[in-house]
Amino acid sequence: MVDYYSVLLSLLGGLFSTLMMSIFEFPFWRKWGLEGVLEWHENQALYSKFFKTDRSQINFPGIFFLHFVNGGLGGIGFYFLLTLVPFLSTMVLSVGMLYGLVLWVLTLLPIHKPITGIDPFKHPLGLGPVITSLVGHLLYGAILSVLMMLIF
Repeated sequence: MVDYYSVLLSLLGGLFSTLMMSIFEFPFWRKWGLEGVLEWHENQALYSKFFKTDRSQINFPGIFFLHFVNGGLGGIGFYFLLTLVPFLSTMVLSVGMLYGLVLWVLTLLPIHKPITGIDPFKHPLGLGPVITSLVGHLLYGAILSVLMMLIF
């Protein structure tokens, strides 16, 4: 049976973790621009495609709408992972960071070049953006796991 209260808390945990990830990424956006924050660059391209907006005009509401939808859903996914595999809740911090890494590997790396035209590992700005993205996802997973400790 699904505990809807815990699902709601997981959604909120995912949103908060995404907020912290975004705050971490903000200085890198200031330094490198939109292309320097891989998630934001992808979200700009996707939002422009879905809603037929000008891709060259940065649309922060659209970028963050998609970013927070993904982060909230990621929180719910983490809740179901811990619910379906209960022994993982005994090592939730390391599992959370691994979850952030898996999200990065499965959801960012394969789609970045097809969506933006830029290979993350051959980025014109060097390795900085891909490292920033990886650290951001690890931070997301770590914060999410700490919040999940309150649920489990």
